Amino acid sequence: MYQRYFDLADAPFSIAPDPRYLFLSDKHREALAHLLYGVGDQGGFVLLTGEVGTGKTTLCRSLLQQIPEQTDVAYIINPRQSINQLLQSICDELHIEYQSGRTSRDLVDDLNAFLLRAHAAGRNTLLIIDEAQNLQVDVLEQLRLLTNLETNEKKLLQLVLLGQPELSELLAKPQLRQLAQRVTARFHLGPLDRAEVGQYIAHRLSVAGCAKTLFSEAAVTAVYRSSRGIPRLVNQLCDRSLLGVYATNGDTVTRAIAKTSSREVLLQGAASPRWRPVYVALVVSVVVLLLSFWWRSTQPTVSIDGDGSVSVFNGVSDGEQRGDQVSAPSTNSVSGWRLQCAAAVVLTIAVNRTGTAARRV
Repeated sequence: MYQRYFDLADAPFSIAPDPRYLFLSDKHREALAHLLYGVGDQGGFVLLTGEVGTGKTTLCRSLLQQIPEQTDVAYIINPRQSINQLLQSICDELHIEYQSGRTSRDLVDDLNAFLLRAHAAGRNTLLIIDEAQNLQVDVLEQLRLLTNLETNEKKLLQLVLLGQPELSELLAKPQLRQLAQRVTARFHLGPLDRAEVGQYIAHRLSVAGCAKTLFSEAAVTAVYRSSRGIPRLVNQLCDRSLLGVYATNGDTVTRAIAKTSSREVLLQGAASPRWRPVYVALVVSVVVLLLSFWWRSTQPTVSIDGDGSVSVFNGVSDGEQRGDQVSAPSTNSVSGWRLQCAAAVVLTIAVNRTGTAARRV
């Protein structure tokens, strides 16, 4: 919608994993280097983990553009399957013909025969599994067995596992220690920092054909804080911010527009209305006051007689006249009451200021 307004060739902040828009930060460049190293001639397992939206799939698409032409690739995007179903998916990706009703062992034999033919023809075979944290333990063990087919120089199947941090926890299980030992390269992809978010936004705008600055520094900071450096969230916030500028006939994304986009995209503040801090403060104050009344009712009542002696009575009931004679008046009850009132006032002010500060962030 706003592409013509900003003279852009296409949408710069699409969440599609387009390798043209891949921003190689230091951590993304290192992750790609690990992938390229892992799919080299030595074979084995390559492990790439990262939080949702950090760019694992986009990196993988970039990897596919750089692998040799003599490589056959099977790309599995839905690994939540049984062993037999996964083997069928791999055979389908590699165009291996098989008859319906084949058992898992039959499919493994078909796949092994394909790998031997590919090796004899000078071709490599690469299996990439996205969202690999969804793989079952028995399926992972079957994948390990697939990599057992090898020559004296190399393994005939190279495997890349992409997944969220839970994948590393899965591979740390004792029953998968044999698979974990075969990982030849691993890398965890973290979020971008503040400087990288600014470079990321400028890079994507440049690829889309924009030669001018559309985001103020304050807006970039707001986007970074709301997205926590997750590229997918950065894309969503920037896309909504440019739409906001277009709707107001502006020319630059300001901090206010970026924060408004954050509230709309991330639903920030929907569960925390403005009156909630005041409401909490009132409830806390009432509770403190009730506790102070109860505390006073448990304190001794002091009575000064005409001769100057002081009688202390426990409780406030009119019928209770039991007490001990003391030589000096007690002021604990009055002091305690004043302290409780002061604490209630201070607590109310503190809660209100905390709520105000939280709304400003």
